Amino acid sequence: MPETVMGSQEHHVQIQELEKTIRVLQKKLERSEKERGQIESDVATKESLLKNVIHELQTSKQTLEQQSQDLQNALEKMQMMQLQLIQSEKMSALGQTTSGIAHEINNPISFIHGNLAPLAAYIGDLFQLIHLYHHYFPSPPAEVCLKRENIDIEFLEDDIPKMLQSMATGTQRIRDIVLALRNFSRLDEAGYKAVDIHEGIDSTLMILRQKMLGIEVIKRYGELPLVTCAAGDINQVFMNLLSNAVDAIAQKLKMIQKIGTPLDTGVISIWTEYQANQQVVIRIKDNGIGIESNVIDKIFDPFFTMKEIGKGKGLGLAIAHQIVVEKHGGSLDVQSEVGQGTEFLIRLPSQR
Repeated sequence: MPETVMGSQEHHVQIQELEKTIRVLQKKLERSEKERGQIESDVATKESLLKNVIHELQTSKQTLEQQSQDLQNALEKMQMMQLQLIQSEKMSALGQTTSGIAHEINNPISFIHGNLAPLAAYIGDLFQLIHLYHHYFPSPPAEVCLKRENIDIEFLEDDIPKMLQSMATGTQRIRDIVLALRNFSRLDEAGYKAVDIHEGIDSTLMILRQKMLGIEVIKRYGELPLVTCAAGDINQVFMNLLSNAVDAIAQKLKMIQKIGTPLDTGVISIWTEYQANQQVVIRIKDNGIGIESNVIDKIFDPFFTMKEIGKGKGLGLAIAHQIVVEKHGGSLDVQSEVGQGTEFLIRLPSQR
């Protein structure tokens, strides 16, 4: 009996120990659950903070990218404003210079040209009078005969009209140049007006005539309507493209002279046509040095130039592109092959 009681007491003690152990374990479990909950809360908080940081970083990145783009746009805008300012100053200076030269030359040349016809008539009258004297006084004194023989009056009668005609041709040529200068600068035509594109091209070619000596110019003009445009600006486009064509031919000549290869004649070809979509197309092609493929996409960028230092500022093509595309709503494209030449394609709406 005592052994049974003792066994029962031991069993009871074991149960109590187990219960105590269970309570301890439950408390540890509760603490673990509490700690796990705290950890999960901390993790959630940190995840939230991390997400906020990531979001802020993304926002900052977007802000920086936007600021970078804004700065790039501002730089491009500043460059374009600088370009427009330079263009405006160049055109203003060129226009004032050409206008002043045209005015100063036009007055005396018009005076000379206008007097050549009356002078020819007066000289003709004098020769008629000399013939009448010779007819009615066939045997003048010896001194008169000697003078007539010395001055060779028959030669003068034949040569003076030729001289007057040559002078008239020369003065007319000067008047044409003056007109070309006025047509090129177009200072008297503000804003957009309907103009003859061919007249603008021809005026530009006349101004560049001296620079283009030795270069063959082939013109294939189509039937074009009058084009509504800022004529002075469009003439500036022609000037820049044709000047570049002349320089490209000169570069090719200089290059092949070094290697002793004969050069074919420098050629600039100009085509015009009117398309069904009411666009005027002007193509200007040269057989110059050409443009390398790795830089052809940059040629319309402001201040980009392939010329030698001091030979170009990288503004001509950028100005031409800005005038054609932004100011007139047209397009300016280029195709080129190194050693073969370059072709510029201008498309302009005929009406605005």
